[in-house]
Amino acid sequence: MLFHSKTKEETLSVLKTDEKSGLSSACVERLLNEYGENKLKEKKKKTAFQKFAEQFKDVMILMLIAAAAISFGVAIVEGNPKEFFEPALILLIVVLNAIMGVVQESKAEKALDALKNMSAPHARVIRDGEEKIIDASLLVPGDIIRLEAGDFVPADARLIHSVSLKSEESALTGESVPSEKDSEAIIDENAPLGDRSNMVFSGCSITYGTAVAVVCATGMDTEMGKIANLLDNEESGQTPLQQKLASLGKYLGVIAVIACAIIFVVGIANNIPAMEIFMTAVSLAVSAIPEGLPAIVTIVLSIGVQRMVKKNALIRRLPAVETLGSASIICSDKTGTLTMNQMTLVKAYTDGNETENISENVTDKARQLITYATLCCDGSIVVNGDEVTHIGDPTETAIVYAAHNMGISKDNLLEQYPRLGEIPFDSDRKLMSTINKIDGKNIVIVKGAFDVIETRSISGDFEKAKEINREMSENALRVLAIAYKEIDVIPENLTSENLETDLIFMGLVGMIDPPRPEAKAAVEVCKKAGIKPVMITGDHIITASAIARELGILNDGDKAITGAELDKMTDSELDKVVENISVYARVSPENKIRIVKAWQRRGQVVSMTGDGVNDAPALKAADIGCAMGITGTDVAKGAADMTLTDDNFATIVDAVREGRGIYANIKKTIGFLLGTNIGEVITVFVAMLLWHKTPLLSMQLLWINLVTDSLPAIALGMEAVESDVMDKKPKPKNEGIFAHGLGIKVVLWGAMFAAMTLFAFYIGESRMGKLEGGQTMAFMVLALSQTIHSYNMRSEHSLFKIGMFTNKTLNGAVLISVLLVLLVLFTPLKSAFGLVYLTKELYLIAVGLVFVPLIIMEIAKLISYIFKK
Repeated sequence: MLFHSKTKEETLSVLKTDEKSGLSSACVERLLNEYGENKLKEKKKKTAFQKFAEQFKDVMILMLIAAAAISFGVAIVEGNPKEFFEPALILLIVVLNAIMGVVQESKAEKALDALKNMSAPHARVIRDGEEKIIDASLLVPGDIIRLEAGDFVPADARLIHSVSLKSEESALTGESVPSEKDSEAIIDENAPLGDRSNMVFSGCSITYGTAVAVVCATGMDTEMGKIANLLDNEESGQTPLQQKLASLGKYLGVIAVIACAIIFVVGIANNIPAMEIFMTAVSLAVSAIPEGLPAIVTIVLSIGVQRMVKKNALIRRLPAVETLGSASIICSDKTGTLTMNQMTLVKAYTDGNETENISENVTDKARQLITYATLCCDGSIVVNGDEVTHIGDPTETAIVYAAHNMGISKDNLLEQYPRLGEIPFDSDRKLMSTINKIDGKNIVIVKGAFDVIETRSISGDFEKAKEINREMSENALRVLAIAYKEIDVIPENLTSENLETDLIFMGLVGMIDPPRPEAKAAVEVCKKAGIKPVMITGDHIITASAIARELGILNDGDKAITGAELDKMTDSELDKVVENISVYARVSPENKIRIVKAWQRRGQVVSMTGDGVNDAPALKAADIGCAMGITGTDVAKGAADMTLTDDNFATIVDAVREGRGIYANIKKTIGFLLGTNIGEVITVFVAMLLWHKTPLLSMQLLWINLVTDSLPAIALGMEAVESDVMDKKPKPKNEGIFAHGLGIKVVLWGAMFAAMTLFAFYIGESRMGKLEGGQTMAFMVLALSQTIHSYNMRSEHSLFKIGMFTNKTLNGAVLISVLLVLLVLFTPLKSAFGLVYLTKELYLIAVGLVFVPLIIMEIAKLISYIFKK
């Protein structure tokens, strides 16, 4: 139905709803069953079979399958049943690896789905006569919704009331300029979407003003649903780290192919059966490249993101996890992030009188001041027994709550003194105005910053007011000025020029938002971690400086400047002093972008917090945009990389800590897998060159690489964040994977495994007098020593310091890996793998060699510790 061509009354009648009480719960339940949830259809997910098939796209895996097929062919031609074991086992291992890949991918998908559900938008709705905040997916046609600047429109809706409303509809209409809206308009039936000024559309955002609207269409019935703009448009591209790993895989592939070609030629030259050396060469190529690494990295990132959710940080994009580890500057809002966001009105000053504390017993003038301030508020409170829910701006709800405590109900006030018009607050004017009918007169009430109201007032003792304002600010109080004037006629167009001038100054109200107890400790952690915290606030510079000093952000030698002072600076002037500025007060959203870019020009990685619709550009410009989960608008959350579900500065610091921990764990996983793989390549390569024999068969290599190594690698990614991770400086933005000597360490670890395995092969073959004895010894030592080596990779600190078995996941993974190795060593499977029983003496030597990496690494860690000391 085309509701834009109907009147408000007709629309409400057709949808069988009431603008004051909304729908009843029973009606909502019936409509929800009829229309379904307010969601767009998502992109069809891959089936388990499709995921399984994709595991075989890797060139090396295809080479392995081809090799197994050739081996099958040879077995059929030769007619020897034993020849079927090797290709069958290889195919079994490849299938097991593919199943593990599917399980890992499904785990990552579930984790990301859970995050998507957590970041679902909400809507302010009136149901059963009460205003509620609900999940937008539960909206039904006929619901009455409230909208204000910064909200995403949750469904297509017909406006019932609107004040200075503008909606950004470029996603739907292509218009780059926000569309002006008018609830009173009646539009032609055939008007295009862009001309339907009495409608707001799902997926668009409110950039200015306020409105009440009735939902007309939900889900796939919305205009957005009709053009099939699917919800599933999240970036599925690889993170920078995954791209680096993919590139690394290609280089390793080239090296492996060259090494395998040499091994194949040497094998053929030394009369090793062509099929055997071919299988070994292909298996080695597969072993050299950690195919599971990108999948394991995705799992580690996803697990890390889930861990962050438990600490109130909701990550929207996986690359943000990597960037968090590099954060060197945290630009934070003051209100609600560094402070409690529980604004309490504590002081009132009426023009020409003394300041008084707010209580139930205040003077009549103070009571009138708070009554006028309450009338000029959009915020509201819902009192349910002892529980008070604040809806809207915290400074407004503090005023409304103070009035409530004096026995003044905002709802009763608005019934007695109805609102006839308004100009909503915006950060450029720093004012909000309403027109109320008070005792038969049209009274304009203006609420906002004292320094702005002072310039627009024609009456008041401003010298005394300035002194009171300064005193309140020095005591870290948030100060709002209240002024009013009487008008005979309400202007047709409400503008700042015709309403917010020639005012009569009424007084000041002071409220405090105390610093969060945990913020001071978080600031200390930041400094220790080489991260500079910067306070950015719309508050007065004296208030901001007082809180910043208390928290330890503003120290001797640091500067605090205002947005006006910042506006006077050129970019080059700002670049010279930006490192010394710790507090920015009275800033505009445009100022925030300049601050971000100034730090970025200094090579820093910047995290920026924001909550308003105007903060979206700064959140996008920052390396890590952090939106506020409680006070933040939907637009800000959409632009951010991370949402703080508790609006807490300490959560940002915790997220940086987790980000560093996740990155460290990924590096441990990479180091572990590459070190073991390089060990395998060196082992086979050197043995072929020295003795013209293969110390490990293709099946043995694949069992080690695809079965026993994967589980400890994933478990390393779940290692707890190390206690000293915040004692180090942030990693540079473009730091490579192999920084801080990881590349050299990987080669050295590989050489260590190769030396041990070659020694085991030599001892085994010479003592047993046959090649299989050497291969069994080499397999046992290489497989088990790599598994034990996973404990070395847990930390740069000694295992005795961090606790040998404190990672329970790794304990389980190692136990399974060891059992899998023992399974092929001591069961009838051994003959299929080309293994034999060894003597007790050789088993003891093998067990001794298995623990050599543990001893060598502990000695290396001790030397490193002494050297650092």
